Amino acid sequence: MTHIAVERNRRRQMNEHLRVLRALMPTSYVQRGDQASIIGGAIEFVRELEQLLQCLESQKRRRLYPAPPLPAFFPQLPLAGVDTSDGSVGLREDMAENKSPLADIEVRLLGLDAMIKILSRRRPGQLLRTIAALEDMQLSILHTNITTIEQTVLYSFNVKVIYNSLHVY
Repeated sequence: MTHIAVERNRRRQMNEHLRVLRALMPTSYVQRGDQASIIGGAIEFVRELEQLLQCLESQKRRRLYPAPPLPAFFPQLPLAGVDTSDGSVGLREDMAENKSPLADIEVRLLGLDAMIKILSRRRPGQLLRTIAALEDMQLSILHTNITTIEQTVLYSFNVKVIYNSLHVY
């Protein structure tokens, strides 16, 4: 008899918790009232809240610690290693890094070719904005590699510097 009462109490508590959980979620997340739908909707809702939190934390970091934009990062490098005595282009390799709360960026230049690595937290639309920024800088993207681990992403770009946009120091 005790086992039956314990089980009845457990079911009552589960139903009460499910009712509260359903009341906490927007109705669009729960199409039906069965337990599996309520729990599945709650999981989806929590995942979206986590993404929203990450986005808000990223915005907060950007306001507190503004990072220099990617285009401002490139002119710090002597791009082609031009020898001013005869005007020939050498193949000197140059490397620079930029670490900020938003991303770790590494650029390696060899002549007019560059390899750019960007390590950051995954964000919606990030890849498109990065490609647009590279194209705005007159860089021709030859190859792209994307590696993700949980909420972290590594973008690797092999690019060619378009000569008419090259600033030689």
